Amino acid sequence: MTVDEKTIECIVQRVTQELSGTMKPSGETTTLKYLYDDVDEAVNAAYSAQKQFLKFKIEERKRITDSIRSVCMAHAEEMAEMELAETHYGNYPDKLMKMKGAITMTPSVEDLAADIDANDGGMAMYEHAPFGVIGALTPSTNPPETVIANAIMMIAAGNSVVFSTHPGAFQSSCRAVELVAEAIESAGGPRNLVVSLNNPTMARTTEMMNHPKVTMLCATGGPGVVKSILSCGKKGIGAGAGNPPVFVDACADIPKAARDIVTGAGYENNTPCIAEKEIIVVDSVADELLSNMVNAGAYLIKDRFIIEQLTKLCMPKADSPNKELIGRSPAYILSKIGVTIPENTRIAVFEAPADHMLVMNEQMMPIIPLMRVKDAAEGIALSCEAEHGRRHTALCHSKNMDVVTELARRIQTTIFVVNGSCFNGLGFNGGIGPNALTIAGPTGEGPTTPRTFTRKRKLVMVDNFNIR
Repeated sequence: MTVDEKTIECIVQRVTQELSGTMKPSGETTTLKYLYDDVDEAVNAAYSAQKQFLKFKIEERKRITDSIRSVCMAHAEEMAEMELAETHYGNYPDKLMKMKGAITMTPSVEDLAADIDANDGGMAMYEHAPFGVIGALTPSTNPPETVIANAIMMIAAGNSVVFSTHPGAFQSSCRAVELVAEAIESAGGPRNLVVSLNNPTMARTTEMMNHPKVTMLCATGGPGVVKSILSCGKKGIGAGAGNPPVFVDACADIPKAARDIVTGAGYENNTPCIAEKEIIVVDSVADELLSNMVNAGAYLIKDRFIIEQLTKLCMPKADSPNKELIGRSPAYILSKIGVTIPENTRIAVFEAPADHMLVMNEQMMPIIPLMRVKDAAEGIALSCEAEHGRRHTALCHSKNMDVVTELARRIQTTIFVVNGSCFNGLGFNGGIGPNALTIAGPTGEGPTTPRTFTRKRKLVMVDNFNIR
């Protein structure tokens, strides 16, 4: 599916004019009810709204999150088009699928059932109570999707939210905040339950994170932004960077593994941090894997000079990908060094040594290195080395459960997918569990749900309420 570029541009211009046309000069509050220049005013507005929200019953929270789903789904195509035009990351079909996943697959109040422990001495009940005002930092890679998913979960948990969105995706993020805010009010929720900072800067974001009325922080982004929230002395939920390896064992279903890798690594042009970034395969099945990957839509690069040029283009220096190429298609990237490949190519793959720049550094481009290893033991060791202990995502294709178990135990990632693609780790294409765009590996909460954004409170009834 393709989207008319003129249509995309018209949408961006229209929404940009709607936003900028009502903005006041920096330092003044805008007339838009959800967008604030003044950090203190934004936080206080969200604080007051959360105090009102404490009176809402669980079923009323559910009505609000249902409204968010309904309103955002009606605008899913618009937001996907706008995000693509603003960031140039990924492609429209994948982006729309991701958008709809964030809207429909994010859990709500059903995740908040109380836990009960009862015996002859009485009863203890554990409830999941809100934190209050959450300061949420969103990325450029999933901007509207993260706003929507986090809003659903945080509101279901009884909180209000102050968003500080990524400057590189400001307009599409603002559109998502606007739709969420309208959906909340249309369902009878408090005004300012969700607000956002206007044109967020590092200084404004830092002020928001350190505001005394902000009681929890959530950051979806690189290691720097996670480190910043953890330095504030508050409860922090951090979703950091990854570099997911996919290991293919000699006993794997090779045709299926090839299809899964091409599909997963090509998803959104490899922008998501859960996508397969490097392939590690036992040498005895490497040629078969490559052949099947080509059949599944990959382009195999064999020329060493082209590989060298491509490496320098994609990763000018260690851990510093070329930002102009993040999320771009293989055809677009290779055209920059004069190589023409079919436009519908999902990924480009090339063989590389274990210490190659694109093996050891996350590049977020559909240019995927492949390393040969002699056996599973070497493959497990290299997978752990390439993942760098970030504990994000790893994948394994093997019918040997001893190999699967050993890799899972040693790599300790938050998401571990066996005999599937990264899609399955997000709940798509037959995967199990809810969708999560904030995957809190560094802080240990894992794929976030409404429970993540609550405090666990214990109610004890002694020598009472025992009816057995």
